Amino acid sequence: MTSEDAATLSLSLRPPEHRVSRKAIGHWTASAALGWLVVICVQAVVVATSDGPPSWLTVTLVICCVLGPLHLLVMPQWRYRVHRWEVTGEAVYTQSGWLKQEWRIAPISRIQTVDIERGPLEQLFGLARITVTTASAAGPLRISGLDHDRAVMLADELTRTTQAIRGDAT
Repeated sequence: MTSEDAATLSLSLRPPEHRVSRKAIGHWTASAALGWLVVICVQAVVVATSDGPPSWLTVTLVICCVLGPLHLLVMPQWRYRVHRWEVTGEAVYTQSGWLKQEWRIAPISRIQTVDIERGPLEQLFGLARITVTTASAAGPLRISGLDHDRAVMLADELTRTTQAIRGDAT
């Protein structure tokens, strides 16, 4: 067993230390609100313009008008409490989700690329997300809801750290 294999085996699944930016709460709320707005508006237009709208459509409209605001109140706060990240000299740790939660660890020696992404809403809120691609079949790790400046510093740190480690990241 190589020292790299021993280091990988010594990594343990644990809660990461850092929370995402509090601005992520606003971003998640706005993003979900846009989705609910589309669903509710389409249903409302059909109900309002139909001579005899199906009763099930009226029921789903009422359900959406109740569930939408409830979702907007609960989901962003819950996600903020769950979403965490941490980078050590050995690994990148992430925890994400709200209903379905996921914890991931990527050894630094396995990192292949580090990307920063910013959609229009993220730009509006001053946020970014980092995608850490590894040789894992489970896919890349994502850290969403980071303050943009923090994301740039983190990507720089990960890039410097991975360049300092020998190996081919596979």
